[in-house]
Amino acid sequence: MTDHKSETDTKASSELATPDGHAATHEDHGLAHTMPIWMLFAVLAALMFLTILTVSVTNYDLGSEGNLVVGMVIATVKAGLVVTFFMHLFWDKKFHLILFLTAVLFVILFLSMSITDRGEYQRNIDLYQSVTNAAPAK
Repeated sequence: MTDHKSETDTKASSELATPDGHAATHEDHGLAHTMPIWMLFAVLAALMFLTILTVSVTNYDLGSEGNLVVGMVIATVKAGLVVTFFMHLFWDKKFHLILFLTAVLFVILFLSMSITDRGEYQRNIDLYQSVTNAAPAK
C-alpha cells in the first residue's frame, strides 16, 4: 500500500497554512466589525459620564478604602466598555471573553486581598506617624 496524498488533500492543506505558518482562510480579519456612528458616540458619552463621575466622587470622603473601591469599580466599567466595543470583544470568540473576565476576576481578587491586608497594619502605620510627628526636629 502506498501513501500518496490526493490532489484535493494537497490543495486543502495548502489553503490551511501559508509559508509563514498563519492560516490562509481565517475569517476573522478585515472590516467585519464596523460599528454605527451612534454606537461609537454612545460609548463615548458613557465614558465621558463615568470620567465626570470619577472626578466628582473625589469631593466626598468615603474613607480611604471606600474611595479606592468606588474609583476601581468606575475604572473597571470604563475598561470594560473600551474592551467590549472599541477592541471588538463583543463580536469576538467567546473564549476571549472568558479570558478577559478571568483576568478581571483575578485583579479583583488580588486587590481585595491587598485592601484586607492593609487594614491589618493600619494601627502600626498610625502609631509610627504619631511618633514621627511628635518627635522634636533636630
